[in-house]
Amino acid sequence: MPLIACGINHKTASLSKREQLIILPADMPHVLSDLLKAGAANEAFILSTCNRTEIYLYTPIISTHHHSCDSMDTIAGDFKHLSHLIAWLNAHPRMRGVAHAEDWYWHQDYDAVKHMMRVASGLDSMVLGEPQILGQMKQAFAWAQENGAVGKQLKPLFQKIFSVTKQVRTQTHVGANPVSVAYIAVSLAKRIFSDLSKMQVLLVGAGQTIELAALHLSDCGVKNFVFANRSFSKAVRLAEQFQGKAISLSDLAFYLSSSNMVVSATSSAFPIFGKGMVESALKSGKRRALLMLDLAVPRDIESEVAQLEDVYLYNMDHLQAIAKDNMKSRLDAAEQAEAIIDIQARYYIKQREAIDVSQTILAYRDKLDTLRQESVDAALHQLMLGQDPALVVTEMARKLTQKILHSPSVRLREAAVDHQVELLLAARKLLDL
Repeated sequence: MPLIACGINHKTASLSKREQLIILPADMPHVLSDLLKAGAANEAFILSTCNRTEIYLYTPIISTHHHSCDSMDTIAGDFKHLSHLIAWLNAHPRMRGVAHAEDWYWHQDYDAVKHMMRVASGLDSMVLGEPQILGQMKQAFAWAQENGAVGKQLKPLFQKIFSVTKQVRTQTHVGANPVSVAYIAVSLAKRIFSDLSKMQVLLVGAGQTIELAALHLSDCGVKNFVFANRSFSKAVRLAEQFQGKAISLSDLAFYLSSSNMVVSATSSAFPIFGKGMVESALKSGKRRALLMLDLAVPRDIESEVAQLEDVYLYNMDHLQAIAKDNMKSRLDAAEQAEAIIDIQARYYIKQREAIDVSQTILAYRDKLDTLRQESVDAALHQLMLGQDPALVVTEMARKLTQKILHSPSVRLREAAVDHQVELLLAARKLLDL
């Protein structure tokens, strides 16, 4: 079955190369149209993210070598019937210079289907089991549909892929446990607080860790953010981004007394929160649980703070231990997911091969029926003219035999010239010789 998956990803190519190949949504219709017009594929769609650019395509003619390949040079030798696709890749301004590199990979048929299923399920992602890639793949497929680039071959394939991805998510825990420190912080908050929308979160620092934590918390319903940073302008930037409040470090004690959660990730050489400061803040406010997440090294929160009642303090050692356990859980789940994908990919290929065989038989029958009807019409015409029936029938049989044998004879001679031994042996078996 002529299915191909090819491209580069974070495992095979540097960021600079991946940046070169990123295709923006606005450019996608033109690129897809150009790909099809070049004769590189009958159907295709392109998945382009910060971590990968991959082309999934159906092409009617392909090499008899069924394996995955490492480079464009190998493809040029083994997949010579893909010359239109290779020429398109070499000529495309973004692909040129990258398609020849060793970081370009190719998968065919079963390997292609399995690769697509692994990508959709997050098994090929930088963060194992991450769910965002599925949404990105569905969006890319929708763009291809809107532009008429996918049809009766790729459409059922990706319906199957999305179905298998759902099965993987339902039957395994490959994406269940968070493995990023920022997201683990959010999962801890969910365990302690029943309604995140009502809590006040105090975030200290203005780096990527704080921004990512705020993003995850916002997605989970947190609305009341207070940002503090040594540079007040950076705190203001984050406050505007998340519709929160910016304060100076000198106001920390005041806002700590009304906060339910603290996330701190600064580069301070000394602790920002001491035991006395936190104890005073707890006494001045209503009795409540206080979750404190220290994401800084060296630590922003004194370890003695953990001794206070109603305070849940986690530092980087705690969070990384949780991340390690969660990653082990994902790896165990990934083994189950790989088994599901292997079974489903093989099953899909067998289904498609059965359909392809049926369609081939029907097409061959239609062709022979056409030749038969042409021969019968010609013979009836000769009979109406009064010619000898025996001669008419004999000539009809002779011409019909010649017509049936013509195309196979031409292909067999070409195979002999090209030394295609496998095809010649298959022909003898097919023709029962």
